[in-house]
Amino acid sequence: MAIFSLAWKSLINRRFTALLTVLSIALSVTLLVGVERLRTEARASFANTLSGTDLIVGARSGPVQLLLYSVFRIGDATNNFSWQSYRDIAAMPKVAWTVPISLGDSHRGFRVLGTTPGYFEHYRYARDRQLVIAEGQPFADLYDAVLGAEVAEKLGYRIGDPIVVAHGASDVSFARHDDKPFKVIGILARTGTPVDRTVHVSLEAIEAIHVDWQSGAPIRGLSISAEQARAMDLTPKAITAALVGLKSKIATFHVQRAVNDYAEEPLSAILPGVALSQLWDLIGIAENALLIVSVFVVVVGLIGMLTALLMSLNERRREMAILRSVGARPGHVFALIMGEAGVLTLLGALFGVGLLYLLLLVGQPIVESRFGLFIEIGVLSAHEWKLLATVVGAGFLVGVIPSYRAYRLSLADGLSVRV
Repeated sequence: MAIFSLAWKSLINRRFTALLTVLSIALSVTLLVGVERLRTEARASFANTLSGTDLIVGARSGPVQLLLYSVFRIGDATNNFSWQSYRDIAAMPKVAWTVPISLGDSHRGFRVLGTTPGYFEHYRYARDRQLVIAEGQPFADLYDAVLGAEVAEKLGYRIGDPIVVAHGASDVSFARHDDKPFKVIGILARTGTPVDRTVHVSLEAIEAIHVDWQSGAPIRGLSISAEQARAMDLTPKAITAALVGLKSKIATFHVQRAVNDYAEEPLSAILPGVALSQLWDLIGIAENALLIVSVFVVVVGLIGMLTALLMSLNERRREMAILRSVGARPGHVFALIMGEAGVLTLLGALFGVGLLYLLLLVGQPIVESRFGLFIEIGVLSAHEWKLLATVVGAGFLVGVIPSYRAYRLSLADGLSVRV
């Protein structure tokens, strides 16, 4: 403890250089632990996008592709599958519930999803959390629309506002279904999932806006009004995908095999958790690259500390000589420099963690509102503690170099003859 006390007093005498060194280490620790926290929370948010759904069914395709367009609204389906096939799957004895999904339209850059009221009942996210209508109610009329939180916020919509859906992903004038406008009837609470960026309407509404369209374009010479469409049979002919919940987890692979072997048309049934893991493996390279960059930033901070300590040694030879004259041995000098390196690293780590929590307090609501990512402000995880311990340990190891040099200088000065 006496060595650390002496090291502290020595650093106080060189407070400006010490402060810059601590700041450098603190910033590198903030980046390292911050990236780890962001990576962990992003992975958790990614994994919690869909919860409680046992299978996702769609036309025959790869599991990642099916997951991307049905859950994350990224890309387009290679094909739809028939309504009759969906009814056959829903009627399977081991199936508890199903939610059909129809995609392909958009509104000002946001995807439009056709579904049934069961979507609001059965869709779960973030470990079995249910969707909540923050304002209004679920759709009841044919031309009702329920908006995700981000859609309502970015476009400034309120309950009762009219919206026009466009065919396909490009919202251009000639592709709009402006003869059949929708009315905002509900706004969902924020979930931090793709639901926030989705406009929800009924399956019948999707059929209604396409009754006078064919092959992605209006049928020339045919115009069916919104009221005329109400009187028509709007039973869907095909859907994009279906979420499936089972009565027992044991039946998962049995039902999956039955869907994959369905004789009427080629279908795929995927396990969301497995597909999510495969997708994360594909994009995990980016997070590893970011973590590597953070490690190098820490290395740069420690090299800065090493440089500061080495540059101060020649200026402190007189200090070392005085210490030797009052009885300090070369080992004491070695311990003194090691103590300084340890104090600088510990202070840098502490200030870095403090800065991280300050940034989390300020940035959490901003990140959640802009990117839909909730970053928990909790105690440091075991892995984060290990990262901090590694940084502190590396600081002590780096301190060995100037400590050994100070030891050699002190020993040489003690043995030299001065006249």
